[in-house]
Amino acid sequence: MTQPIDLDDEHPEFRLDSEGVNTQTIPVTLGTPVVGGGVAVLEHHRGDLPSEDIRVAALKATLERHRGERQIVLLQDFPDPDALSGAWAYQLIAKQYNINCDLVYAGALSHQENIALVKLTGLPTKKIASANLKEKDLANYQGCVLIDNQGTTCQLLEPVRQAGIPIVVIIDHHSLQEDLNAEFVDIRPSTRATATILTQYLQAGLLKLDSSISEHVKCATALMHGLRSDTNRLMQAQEEDFLAAGYLSRFYDAQLLNAVLQVYRSKRVMEVIQRSLTNRVVQNNFSIAGVGYLRYEDRDAIPQAADFLVTEENVHTAVVYGIVRDEDDEVELVIGSLRTSKLTLDPDEFIKEAFGKNSEGRFFGGGRFTAGGFEIPVGFLCGFNDNTEFSKLKWEVFDNQIKQKLLKLVNPTDSY
Repeated sequence: MTQPIDLDDEHPEFRLDSEGVNTQTIPVTLGTPVVGGGVAVLEHHRGDLPSEDIRVAALKATLERHRGERQIVLLQDFPDPDALSGAWAYQLIAKQYNINCDLVYAGALSHQENIALVKLTGLPTKKIASANLKEKDLANYQGCVLIDNQGTTCQLLEPVRQAGIPIVVIIDHHSLQEDLNAEFVDIRPSTRATATILTQYLQAGLLKLDSSISEHVKCATALMHGLRSDTNRLMQAQEEDFLAAGYLSRFYDAQLLNAVLQVYRSKRVMEVIQRSLTNRVVQNNFSIAGVGYLRYEDRDAIPQAADFLVTEENVHTAVVYGIVRDEDDEVELVIGSLRTSKLTLDPDEFIKEAFGKNSEGRFFGGGRFTAGGFEIPVGFLCGFNDNTEFSKLKWEVFDNQIKQKLLKLVNPTDSY
């Protein structure tokens, strides 16, 4: 039986809280019984991160406590290289504790590089439509893990919650979205990539990478791609990102990474970029563009269009959005992406202020350093109509409403 420890003596930065934690703190539960029966929580003082040794010990303790279980690792609906690679790294780390993990997402891999990454590396992830996720399918899981998200961009979290599966681990670099109850939480908004966080756990010895093991080489390659992707080809990287990249350089396959990167934009993506150029409105160095209706599988054309628009002269921030139709589930969503080169603009704050929360108190979007996104259900007007005029009017309503909300922040002195 594990003996209780008094964290107040060994780590004075810990406090005991038997009721929970303030949403402004970043909790890291060590998973070890604490004298007094409280919960061991590490405060997030003045933006300082907990020491690496404590984080590693906490994650080790959590994994040890769940040895031999099966976990479902939830990715955002449209996972990017950072999410895909980070989830794979977690899966390999968990395997050391005889924990089997399934990496799943509900949306689609629509970005060409993401498709290439999964196909060329054999990255073990699979799509599960939320409507098809039955309670019997979830009965095999003893825990849930969130990597590179906090559930706000994942349709699968709700059925997992309804099935009573506890959230065991959250590892993310986006700003805190909501107060989730999990055993281990490592959320670092100041870190550029979740791939960097997972690489640090590898460096700390949770998994010893071996260049003679193909799976390790491919995962290291994926992590290098995820790190590179979320730091704009390392141009926005910090010291910790370069250190992580230096470590991965011993194991990754440069030719494989080059093959992933040597993909071409599809014709449909080019058409969306063309629409964003035609429809853009530029004010106060913001470029705002609605691109109309898109198929569900073309959703990743929106962030690619935002990436393109932000390169225009005298533009520091681009927002691109459209109505995405999922004909299989008969769902319509307004999906948008923000890209910025302005260091003083916080995408998370900007998007949350622009669009606010839904009726359940969850924000419609959020962000991280230089990038953000949002998803807004079309609601009552959702549905397909053969009447071209109706579809046109519906788009005009949402286009005008979104532009109005964005321009209120771009030009706060003007009235709309």
